[in-house]
Amino acid sequence: MAERNEDYLKEVQKIIRRVEIRSKRMASELFSGEYHSSFKGKGIEFSNVREYQYGDDVRSIDWNTSARKSDLYVKLFTEERERTLLLVVDGSASMLFGSRVRLKKELALELCAVLAFSAIQNNDKVGLLVFTDRVETYIAPRKGRQHVLVILEELFRINPQSRKTDVNAALVFIRYTLRRHAIVFLMTDLVDNNYEKGMKQLNNRHDFVLVHISDPLDKALPQSALLDLEEPETGMRLLVDAASRGTVERYRLEQARQLDELRHKLRRMRIDTIFLDTDRSFISDLNSFFRFRERKV
Repeated sequence: MAERNEDYLKEVQKIIRRVEIRSKRMASELFSGEYHSSFKGKGIEFSNVREYQYGDDVRSIDWNTSARKSDLYVKLFTEERERTLLLVVDGSASMLFGSRVRLKKELALELCAVLAFSAIQNNDKVGLLVFTDRVETYIAPRKGRQHVLVILEELFRINPQSRKTDVNAALVFIRYTLRRHAIVFLMTDLVDNNYEKGMKQLNNRHDFVLVHISDPLDKALPQSALLDLEEPETGMRLLVDAASRGTVERYRLEQARQLDELRHKLRRMRIDTIFLDTDRSFISDLNSFFRFRERKV
């Protein structure tokens, strides 16, 4: 038994080492500068005012000072020396699904690794929160490579106590735990309801980014035969006639309707969202998101 555990630990360490090598390269070559500039100007503190000069951003005008001095003045800010990145990962049973290249959980882990190494290259702190319908694991933000390796190992070895999802449980915990401004990446397939208020509150206080992870089978069924499907979080089973074109098409249309509805809802809530799929690389989507954030900042 002890030998099996030792072999397992060695295998986990080998996998983490491979993830580290790949993620550090991606962070260095593709995302480090983009990560830094995408969140620039959010973790800032007021330092002083000066007279307005041609070319200054009108949004930085300090109207109170300008009124008192009968001239235009702009606020000056200094960027905080260190920022905090919190990686929030859905550990519910639905994240253990994947029909093609990898599981949803594996995609979340890959993204966590790249973001974490991008953060520590910018001397930022990194923390981890894994949740189901409760907070399963919390690792407080700290700096350094060794701390990131602790986070990755926890993600590999996590054995959640629950199979269900309650996004709001994680959002409430973050709201009461993170006192200072932070960058929060929430990675989930969002098999849940009643999270809107919590997301809005977190979005007002932090740099909040939702990463929605899905699988091709979440969007369409292959035309095949009778499928015995099981809902991973509740265990409910459903027999689906995937040999019927009508059934397959109705499923596709309903899933497309729900996804479109979700996109509209998140847009109304002004939640920055990255939509990722388990059957393709996240590199271009993450790059596009960072470019979007650079324009937004």
